[in-house]
Amino acid sequence: MRLTGLTMALLAGTALSAAAQETLTVGANIGNVPWEFQDESGEFVGFEIDLVAAVAERLGAEVETVNIPFNGLFSAVQSGRIDIATSSITITDERLESVSFAQPYYDSDQSLTALAEGPASLAEMDGKVVGVDTGSTGDMWATEQAETYGFADIRRYEGLAPAMLDLQAGRIDGYVSDIPALQYYVRDKPQLEVVERIPTGETYSMMFAKDAELATQVNAVLDDLKTEGVLAELHQKWFGVAPDEGSSTVTVLPMPALD
Repeated sequence: MRLTGLTMALLAGTALSAAAQETLTVGANIGNVPWEFQDESGEFVGFEIDLVAAVAERLGAEVETVNIPFNGLFSAVQSGRIDIATSSITITDERLESVSFAQPYYDSDQSLTALAEGPASLAEMDGKVVGVDTGSTGDMWATEQAETYGFADIRRYEGLAPAMLDLQAGRIDGYVSDIPALQYYVRDKPQLEVVERIPTGETYSMMFAKDAELATQVNAVLDDLKTEGVLAELHQKWFGVAPDEGSSTVTVLPMPALD
């Protein structure tokens, strides 16, 4: 059984092409704060929930949001089950071989989160168990660096919530994932701490089936949302600060492509 929610967008702005659908089915890993999660009323909220709604408004479409574990988003978009995938998805050359992305709209790194009284850095993770999200760039980084840092084991999870439960229960010693999500998550949890930023130079965007026309349409809308300051407003709303000057949140960029 899958969890669904419906976000209505006003029928305004540039219309979808005749080949496109009037309802965009968007897959998202709900629970990925502050990008897409449920509020106390059960409504889907978050930076990318708002961003997709703004894009759909410009395209004259409605949005159906479907909850899919992160690792399932790739097959879902490739098979056509969903039109767009979001969930702070990092653009990589490997992914561009099989899917398409619109231009990036957020710059990020990985991070290590631990109990406040636990490991204080990656250097203290020697012989420890690290958790990651299955198929994420954190998973890729931890796998590549396992020997360097001496991880005893890498445990994989389908999202932030189960990993945090295991971290607090002592079943893992640290958790490697996107730094903005973890900084947001631990802000009211003194027992947890983001202990180290891991520079990886990542950028996030929406993901589409390979060479989908919709990717080009959404990319053009992102041009406008950046130029008009809409993305900057969403950044202020969800992160409490203005985006950095020159960041992908405010800079119009080309669609990513393989060299």
